[in-house]
Amino acid sequence: MRKIPGTMATQHPDNALPPYWDERQRPFISVYQEIKEAVTCFKDLGVGEYMWDWEGKHADAAVIDRLFSDHHDYFAKHQLGRDKFLTFRIPNIWEEKGYNLLQAMTVILSSEDFARDLKLNGRPLFEVILPMTERADQLMHIHRLFEKLAYFKSNEFTTDVTNTDYLELIPLIESVESQLAIDDLLNDYVKFHKQHFGQPPEYVRTFLACSDSALSSGFLAGIIGNKIGLARVYEFSAQTGIPVFPIFGSGSLLFRGGLAPNTVDRFMQEFPGVRTVSIQSSFRYDYPKTTVKKAIIKLEKELPKAKPLKIASKDQQQLIAIAEKSAKLYKETFGKIIANMQPVFNNVPKRRDRRQHIGLLAYARSMGGQTMPRAITFTAGFYSIGLPPEFIGLGRTLKNIDKKDLQLLKDHYPNLTTDLEAAGRFINRENLKKFAKGSSDWKDIKADVELTEKILGITFGPQTKDEIAHQRLSTLLTQTEDAAKGSKLINEMAILRKSLG
Repeated sequence: MRKIPGTMATQHPDNALPPYWDERQRPFISVYQEIKEAVTCFKDLGVGEYMWDWEGKHADAAVIDRLFSDHHDYFAKHQLGRDKFLTFRIPNIWEEKGYNLLQAMTVILSSEDFARDLKLNGRPLFEVILPMTERADQLMHIHRLFEKLAYFKSNEFTTDVTNTDYLELIPLIESVESQLAIDDLLNDYVKFHKQHFGQPPEYVRTFLACSDSALSSGFLAGIIGNKIGLARVYEFSAQTGIPVFPIFGSGSLLFRGGLAPNTVDRFMQEFPGVRTVSIQSSFRYDYPKTTVKKAIIKLEKELPKAKPLKIASKDQQQLIAIAEKSAKLYKETFGKIIANMQPVFNNVPKRRDRRQHIGLLAYARSMGGQTMPRAITFTAGFYSIGLPPEFIGLGRTLKNIDKKDLQLLKDHYPNLTTDLEAAGRFINRENLKKFAKGSSDWKDIKADVELTEKILGITFGPQTKDEIAHQRLSTLLTQTEDAAKGSKLINEMAILRKSLG
């Protein structure tokens, strides 16, 4: 059995501060710096896996050539595909143009040749992440495409060697609805895999997204989807006997998962059974390097040991009913205020070379006819005006469930109160009052905050000097129409809360 890394560094652009390794000390990380970033994650921080992202962004196709040529001694001792892992996130050809897919697959094949010529053991690249996976036939389509390409290359271009024609696939499950149906998807995948290859997969790594489930359905529904999805992955494993190694894609702020160097214990308590976690840019660069390394060591050591999460079938159904109520309120409210938030979203500073949501290369996500910002931009925008998006629809949901359901929610989400209390420190009540005066929708959001306080018995507001400063800056942001000044204020607040979004 191959090694399963506990930590996966990703290129999610949520850092507030510049990378510690950048001599220019700029928070923007270009595609040309990502080779250096990958090496520092492996060598300096002790991360086990690095995700090389081809989805919706530019990517350096010479990644293996550069890693092996410039860092040969390191990778001769710490071999890719055996000790350290570079995992491609390929584009979803059902959602965006597939130009990058052919390029990524060609790199996987040529890297096998390069490693062989360098006398390195095994394939350096053998596994890919398929984002926005909805159906098992999508996974099988990728399998067949890679088989055909490997056959073509081996028979037409490099006839003296034969490339491995099997690609291991990681379905990235993003929506709450898809997470709740993950067991069906995995069962279909096993059935199709047996039909095509004559045997089931040796094991399955599934990838549950925190950001996009919260973005599309709201914080509470997202948390419930993540938890039930995780439990159902292990139910699938128990029924089929196929080992599973779930991955969680979590950012530092609560809305995007809440995994930061100082919240490792909280995360492991909430999501036992997760075997790999995403270590995003904010985690790596917005905290002291020594703190980051200690957190990564702890995750690598402790994640494999945790007893998997279990949720009784009856409890799952009750939690799903709560999630549906919450998602409905969130979508109704958010759909009415998104247009007003666009100027703030537009001023959120960029951190990576991303393709724009325009033209042939675009892949835009939408909800209710509205084009959605990416999750980091969304989270950054709402935190920066003094309304953490965790609270949209939340208070009204808690009001609309009975005491028994509230207790059930607390039982399965032990950190519910402490998590919301921490997020509530970034609420700007004066801004909320101002927004509510001219809008019934903002008045509902203001009520969400007040109801959450009342029902959970907590009080929101800043407590530290940094949080008080954050509140002052969020007031200034709502008073300026200057884009450059707005972007500067958003950046200053990101530094104070230790994450852009």
